[in-house]
Amino acid sequence: MAEARKSVQPEQGALFAASDIAPDERLGYRVPVACAAAGITYRQLDYWARTGLVEPSVRSAAGSGSQRLYSFKDILVIKVIKRLLDAGVSLQNIRIAVDHLRRRGVSDLAAITLLSDGTTVYECTSSEEVVDLLRGGQGVFGIAVSGALRELVGSLATLPGERVDGAADAPTPLAPAVDELAQRRRRRVAS
Repeated sequence: MAEARKSVQPEQGALFAASDIAPDERLGYRVPVACAAAGITYRQLDYWARTGLVEPSVRSAAGSGSQRLYSFKDILVIKVIKRLLDAGVSLQNIRIAVDHLRRRGVSDLAAITLLSDGTTVYECTSSEEVVDLLRGGQGVFGIAVSGALRELVGSLATLPGERVDGAADAPTPLAPAVDELAQRRRRRVAS
């Protein structure tokens, strides 16, 4: 009798990998840093703050000359808003999605993929939810919040943060994302 062979199937990695990044909640980022990290203009951020779409959670403007400070999570939400706008989602539907995102912690946000059909925004936290949504037959696009989070960590690693407790400006404690290509270039230049 022939021996039965078990086929070994490779295991697929998690579709929605949670991030182990824990941003320092004592750091805030001024408007120019938030704009640069999220890829938006000052006018966009100012408008969103004045209309209540994304208000700075660290420190709001308190008159002429005061500086708004945005948290890491605020900037992550801003980055997601930008991606939704670029994909054609209406500001009204983005406001609804942002209300849900605000209630989450950074690690919760990293486990979310937002899918949209251009009209409605859906929050998916598992591959089964994505498949169910795709079975509807509508064309959808997705935004993996974990990808935006990794990009943001890389951007903020080179930009100055401000201590909320009044201490002098501090560098961001988030380690820059490991960039293998950049490491290879540095080694080649050093050689």
